[in-house]
Amino acid sequence: MGEKQSKVKIGVLGAGAISGIYFQNLTELFREVEVWAVCDLFREKAAEAGEKYGIPRVYDTMEELLGDKEIEIVLNLTRPNEHYAATKAALLAGKHVYSEKPLAATYEEGAELAALAGERGLLLGGAPDTFLGAGIQTCRRLIDDGMIGDVIGAEAKMVCHGHESWHPAPEFYYQYGGGPMMDMGPYYMTALVNLIGRVQSISGMTGAAFPQRIITSKPKQGTVVDVEVPTHTTGLMKFQNGAIATVVTTFDVYYDRQAFLEIYGTRGTLRVPDPNGFGGSVSLLRPEDGSFREMPLLYDYKENSRGLGVADMAKALRKGRTPRADVQQTLHVLEILTAFEKSGREGRLVELKSPYQRREAMRNMPVSGILD
Repeated sequence: MGEKQSKVKIGVLGAGAISGIYFQNLTELFREVEVWAVCDLFREKAAEAGEKYGIPRVYDTMEELLGDKEIEIVLNLTRPNEHYAATKAALLAGKHVYSEKPLAATYEEGAELAALAGERGLLLGGAPDTFLGAGIQTCRRLIDDGMIGDVIGAEAKMVCHGHESWHPAPEFYYQYGGGPMMDMGPYYMTALVNLIGRVQSISGMTGAAFPQRIITSKPKQGTVVDVEVPTHTTGLMKFQNGAIATVVTTFDVYYDRQAFLEIYGTRGTLRVPDPNGFGGSVSLLRPEDGSFREMPLLYDYKENSRGLGVADMAKALRKGRTPRADVQQTLHVLEILTAFEKSGREGRLVELKSPYQRREAMRNMPVSGILD
C-alpha cells in the first residue's frame, strides 16, 4: 500500500454569512482537507470562526494569510465585487484558488484570472458546487443514459423579490457584480451546462423595475440602497448540440415559487431540483407513463454539502486530475452570465468565446467525505 497522503490545508478569506456551512463541512464532513487559517476584514468574525471550528491560525490581513507556506488552497469567500482582486492576489502568491461565485464581475477579469492560473500551473475553480450533489448528478445520469432521448430544450426561472427582507447585509446584491443573474444565475447556468453542454450563443434583455430598495431586515432596517445593476433578465441560450433554453432571473417579481428548471428531450421531460441545493426531487415524464414520476437519487451528498467542490479540488491536487468545478466551467458560466446584459445593451446575438467540456460525473465512494 502507498504512503497515506497528507490533508490539503485550506486558508479561508472571508468569514461572512456563507462561511458557516463551509467551515462546518470542511471540518466535519470532508476528511481529506484541513481548514488551517482564516482572515476577515473584521477580525472578530475570523476569531469567532477560529474558536468555533478549531482553526489553528487567525490572521489580521489577507497578505499574512497568503504568506503562510502551509496553505495550498485559498478559499475565497469575500464579497462578489472583491473576488477578482482576492483571487488574483492568491494566485500571485502561488496558491491554488477555489472562489465563491461568480469568478469575477466581468468576463475580461475572469479570463485574466484563468490565464494567470494557467501560466503559473495553479488550479483555479469555484462555486457553485451544488451540481455535484445527488440531485443534479442523478439528472445527468438519466440524461446520459438516454431516458429523455436527445436534449432539445430547457426552461430555467429564478423568480423572487430580492433579498433585502431577510439578508443581514443585502446591499451588494444591487451593486457592481450583483443582480439576480450574477447572484443566482450561476446555480442555473452551471446546472444547465453540466446537463446539456457548452453554450454557443445568447440573446437577452435586461431591466430594473425599482431604482431603489429599502432594507427591511435587521440590523440595517430602513436603509435605502441605490440599484446599480439589472434586476430582471430574460434571455435565450443556444447550446452547441442545438438545444435552446429560455431563462428568467429576477429580483423584481412577487411569486410563491422561486426555482424552476426543466430539461426537454425527444423521449421525455426531466424536472430538475432547485439548483441552489444538493438534493431535492427529481421527476421524469415519459410518454408511456403519461405523468411525472419521482426518481430515486442515485448519488451521495443530498444535504447542504457546500465545500464539496473544495474537497474535490483538494483530491484533484493530490491525484493530478482535473477538478470537477474547474476554471473552464466557472469562466464559461461567467461569460454566459454577462452575455445576457451585453446582448441587451448592444441589441445583438452574442457568440460565446470560452471553451467548455463537461467534466467527469461523480462517483459513489464507500466512505462519505472521501472523494475519488
